[in-house]
Amino acid sequence: MKGIVGRINRDIVRLSVPTIVSNITVPLLGICDTAISGHLGSDLYLSAIAVASVMFNVVYWIFGFLRGGTTGLTANALGAGLESEISKVFYRSLIIAFTAGFLLVIFQYPLFSFLWMITGAGPEIRGFVGEYFAIRIWDAPALLAIIAISGWFVGMQSTFYPMVIAIVTNIINILTSYLLAFPCGLGFKGVALGTVIANWIGLAVAVGCIYWFRRGRPLKCVLSNLLNGDWRRYFFVNGNLFLRSFFIICVTMGVTAAGARLGNLTLAVNVIIMQFFQFFSFFMDGFAYSGEAMVGLYCGERNLRMIRLSVRCLLIWTMGVSIFFSLLYFAGIEAITSLLTDSLNVIAGVEDLTLWVCLIPIISCWSFIYDGFYIGVTATFRMMLSTLIGGIAFFAILSLNYLSLIPFEGNEVIWTAFLTYLLFRGLILVFLWPQTVRLTNSSPTVTEVG
Repeated sequence: MKGIVGRINRDIVRLSVPTIVSNITVPLLGICDTAISGHLGSDLYLSAIAVASVMFNVVYWIFGFLRGGTTGLTANALGAGLESEISKVFYRSLIIAFTAGFLLVIFQYPLFSFLWMITGAGPEIRGFVGEYFAIRIWDAPALLAIIAISGWFVGMQSTFYPMVIAIVTNIINILTSYLLAFPCGLGFKGVALGTVIANWIGLAVAVGCIYWFRRGRPLKCVLSNLLNGDWRRYFFVNGNLFLRSFFIICVTMGVTAAGARLGNLTLAVNVIIMQFFQFFSFFMDGFAYSGEAMVGLYCGERNLRMIRLSVRCLLIWTMGVSIFFSLLYFAGIEAITSLLTDSLNVIAGVEDLTLWVCLIPIISCWSFIYDGFYIGVTATFRMMLSTLIGGIAFFAILSLNYLSLIPFEGNEVIWTAFLTYLLFRGLILVFLWPQTVRLTNSSPTVTEVG
C-alpha cells in the first residue's frame, strides 16, 4: 500500500508542478503588456489594453471546455487502451477549436459590439480598444487549438509539454510585442500584433511537441470514423462545461458590477482581493489537473481502488495547500496588498475583509479539486449543476441584501455571497461524488454519469 501511495504522490507532483509553473507565467505576460502600453505616451493605451484583455478573457474562458473536456475524454480512452479513441478525441477537439476560432474572426464586429456593451468602458478609448480587438481576434483559431492540444496532453498524463508551450509562447509574445511596438514603430498596434504572431508560433510549437511526444508516430484516424462516429457524448460533456463557464463568468462579473455600485474604492479593493483568489487558483489548478488526468486514467481502466486512493491523496495535498495559503494570507495580508497597491485607502479596505480573504482558500479548494475529479470521470452535468446552484445562491444573497435581510453590509455582502457560491459548488460535488464514482465504475463503457 505504501508503495502505491508513494507512486500516486510522485504522479501528483509530476503533473501539478508544470501546471503551476505555467500558471505563474500568465501574470508575467500581463505585466509586460501593461509595461509596454504604459510607455507608449498615453494613459488611454493602458486603459484600452485592460478593457480589451477583459473582452478576450471572457471569450476564451467560455471556450475553456476545449481543455477540460478533451482532458477527461482522452484520459478515459488512454485508461481503456483505445488508441483510435485517443486520436478521435484529439481531432474532434481541433475541429471544434478551428471552427470556433474562425467563426469568432468572421463575426468579430457584432462580437465586439456585444462585449463593449458589457464592459461599459468610456467612449474615449473605444477606438483604441476596437483597433486592438480587430488585430488580436486573428489569433483565435491558434489559441483555441493550443487550449485543446494542452487538454489532450494532460489527458495523456503529461503536463510538461503544456508548460513548454505556455512558456515559449509567452516569451515570444513579450519579445515580439516589444520589438513591434518600439524598434519597428508600430506602437499600440505592435502589442496586439505581437500577441497574434506569438500564438501562431505557439501552435507550431504545440504540433512539434506532439511529434516529439509520439516519437514520430502519427495520430491516425479514419475521416469517415471521425465524422460519422458518436458525437453525442463529446458534445454532452463539452456542452455542460460550456454552460459551467458561462455561469462562472456571470458570478465573476456580478462581483465587479456589485462592487462598482458601491463606488470606485470598493471596486479597487475587490480587484485586489480577486488577486488573492487567482493566485491561490494558480496552485489549485495544478492539483485539479492532476485529478483530471489520474482519475480519468483509472476511470478508463475501471480501477475503482486506484480512483479512491488518488482522490484521497489529492485531498490531503489540497487541504495542506489551502491551510498554508490561509495562514499566509492571515499573516501577510498587509504586506501582500502593499505589493499590489500603494493606496492607503485600498489597503485599509482589504484589511477590513481579512476574515473573508483568509477563508477563500479553505472554502474554494473543494470546488477546484472536485471539478478535477468530475472532469476525470466526465460527469460534467453535475459540475454544471453545482455551478448553477452556487450562482443562484450568489445572486440570492445580493438580492436579500437589498431587502436588509443580511447581517452584513457593504463589501462584506459581496464577498459573503462569493464565498457562499464557492461553498455550494464544493459541497454539492462532495455530496454527489460517492454515487458518481460508483455509477461510473459499474457502467459498461466510459460514459457520462448525469
